[in-house]
Amino acid sequence: MSDRRLVRVAATSARLIAGAAVAAAAVVGTVAAIAAPWPQYRAEPIRVDATPEASDTLLACDGPLLALGRSADSANGLTAAASQQIVSGPADSAAVTSALTGATADGSGDAQALRAAPRDRASTPLAAAGSATVASTDLIGFSASACRAPLAESWLVGGATTTGANDLVVLANPGDVPATVQLSVYGAQGVQTPPSGQNLVVPAGQRRVVPLAGLLLGEESPVVRVEASGAPVHASLQASLTRVLLPGGSDQVAPARQADTRLVMPGVQVVTSAEGQAGTVLRLLSPGSDATATVTVTPVDATASATPPTDVPLTAGLPTSLDLSGLSAGAYTVDVSATAPIVGATWSTTGFGEGADFAWYADAPEISAPTVVAVADGAGSSASLVLAAGDAEAAVTLTPADGGEATSTTVAANGSVAVPVTAGVYRLESTAPVRASTSYVGTGALASYPLWPADAAASALTVLP
Repeated sequence: MSDRRLVRVAATSARLIAGAAVAAAAVVGTVAAIAAPWPQYRAEPIRVDATPEASDTLLACDGPLLALGRSADSANGLTAAASQQIVSGPADSAAVTSALTGATADGSGDAQALRAAPRDRASTPLAAAGSATVASTDLIGFSASACRAPLAESWLVGGATTTGANDLVVLANPGDVPATVQLSVYGAQGVQTPPSGQNLVVPAGQRRVVPLAGLLLGEESPVVRVEASGAPVHASLQASLTRVLLPGGSDQVAPARQADTRLVMPGVQVVTSAEGQAGTVLRLLSPGSDATATVTVTPVDATASATPPTDVPLTAGLPTSLDLSGLSAGAYTVDVSATAPIVGATWSTTGFGEGADFAWYADAPEISAPTVVAVADGAGSSASLVLAAGDAEAAVTLTPADGGEATSTTVAANGSVAVPVTAGVYRLESTAPVRASTSYVGTGALASYPLWPADAAASALTVLP
């Protein structure tokens, strides 16, 4: 091999060795750079805490008792059968009253709406309730109900669409924009969405009344789900019954705000008549899934249950009734715990003859903060505020909102107490969470409505851009 060729081979080899060395150094440097700590930059996100402005306190009342088909010219026409007497306060709330129109053609069925502007960046406490008594050839009974804040979703547990029932779903929109409502009815065939209950427009400041039988006929134990868009609505159910041409009572049934795994109905009145116990029935529905409900019935002013707890199997979407006959006359708290969210209410009647009345006892939500509550006029009936405690003993004080002597009582853990009250607005304060209902009982008169906690003041919101 010539010297020139040897030199060329040597130079090429040197270049290959140098290139390999540089490549190896690059790989080692890259690996070392990956393993070494990288420079870090961390910026704290901007956080803005803002408290929304308090909104008006807005309540809608159920209004007069309504009669269907009294006019020979209009079988589906509605007329007012008895006006509703409203109790509201406190006086310093400066609430403004307006009319909810549209239920009847002549305006006699107008209901009241109350609005109180916020004070000191907080919602103004406001409570109202009403009662009505009717005694006519087609409608009889005493009814009492609380004026409620409108809701986007609510449940109506009560009534029937069988022969003799003449029940009405009443939708009220006390807001400033129209609401569109969808009604779903749960019955023996599961949930139904009847065309007559879809896309119901309730204009601002008006009411709309839908006969329950027009939604689903022939149901003994219906449950209605009310869903509103555009604006929330206040839904209620006016239930009335006729037995062999004799009116058998009426009631204005309170809505439930949502399904829950625990229902408590304080102050259920069990009445005896000349024929014995008149009748008491619990209606339950598990809308989403199969469940088991455990029912405990405890006398008011006692901590021991009147009967052993009863387990009730519930099939999803099918209302189930439990007969509570056999209880002695008196006031009871019905407590239901379930393995899935449920809704329910208890029905009781004074009898089945002429002059009978009935009431639906709805679930009472938990009250854990001071709130104002309204007690409607009992119209001669005995009125009690029934308090039910949870696992902790509760010391409860009722103070008349516009001045007067306070009443204090202690509710034992898992017990209930009835406090006699007169019509008015009270401030309710408790050392532990309680559930409460106003309960009325008299000769041929039953009524009840649960007390709801006041809306909490708006809490601060954290805004992250």
